[in-house]
Amino acid sequence: MDKIIDKENPHFFSNTTNNADVKGKFFIGITQLAVVLIIAILFIILGIIVFEGREKFSWEFISSFPTDGMTKGGVLPAIIGTFILVVVMSIAAVPFGTITAIYLTEYAKENSKIAAAVRFSVRTLAVVPSIIFGLFGLGFFIQFLGTGLDETFNGGELHWGQPNILWASLTMSLLTLPVIIVSVEEALKTIPRELREASLALGATKWQTIKNIVLPGSISGIMTGTILAVSRGAGEVAPILFTGAAYYLATLPESLSDQFMNLGYHIYIMSTQSSDVEKTMPIQFATTLVLLILTLSLNLVAVIIRSRIRRKSK
Repeated sequence: MDKIIDKENPHFFSNTTNNADVKGKFFIGITQLAVVLIIAILFIILGIIVFEGREKFSWEFISSFPTDGMTKGGVLPAIIGTFILVVVMSIAAVPFGTITAIYLTEYAKENSKIAAAVRFSVRTLAVVPSIIFGLFGLGFFIQFLGTGLDETFNGGELHWGQPNILWASLTMSLLTLPVIIVSVEEALKTIPRELREASLALGATKWQTIKNIVLPGSISGIMTGTILAVSRGAGEVAPILFTGAAYYLATLPESLSDQFMNLGYHIYIMSTQSSDVEKTMPIQFATTLVLLILTLSLNLVAVIIRSRIRRKSK
């Protein structure tokens, strides 16, 4: 059959090859163009933020309190509040998300109804609007849990039954939990089944296998989930509107029961509630620049930790 085709149309295969090469080069060009556009958009956004915020951005801006209706001074309370929020959120979300992923991957059976319900819940949480988490935090953490704690331990005196940094952090942890669970679960699945079977064959228990084989091999995925959670949690505003963020505070938070300023909320207030938005525009961009630097710094710390763990495991 091939010989007949070659005699009737000797250029058939060469034309087919040329067409395939043209299509391949076309799709490669499209993908490269998409990459260039994404990088260009990123640098354009960063360039605008840096250019517009360069006038206000300084050490004084970072290390001082806002004054004169937040049109002067700095954003130190917002930096500290955002940092505490991200740290408490990570402490609450990462261990819980990792444990859930371990159960789904290592302990749950393939046809387990509980595992199916958990995965359905995770997928549902991932698509819930962030403002819904804020309303849930207000109703559950503040009005139910916080008020109950005050009535039980404080004689009804208002202490936990009000917006504070703890409830805001726990609300944010629920928002980032699906990201962590999915990232860790995918990382756990990359560990070959043969390694688990070999460990069990040598007499190790299920937990010893997970602790000594599975977790060290998937620590990269766990840290990746942490990085994604930090990135999202540092910039979200809606979940903390009702659960702890304050318009302005003249002091830094001293405990988890205090309200706090947040960089994202500060940007929102400056751009929507200011009496002179144009006048506060440099402050908005400078605050955005600080938020980006803080987020990148926290991510960099997580990346360094991940790299060191990888080297030690190797």
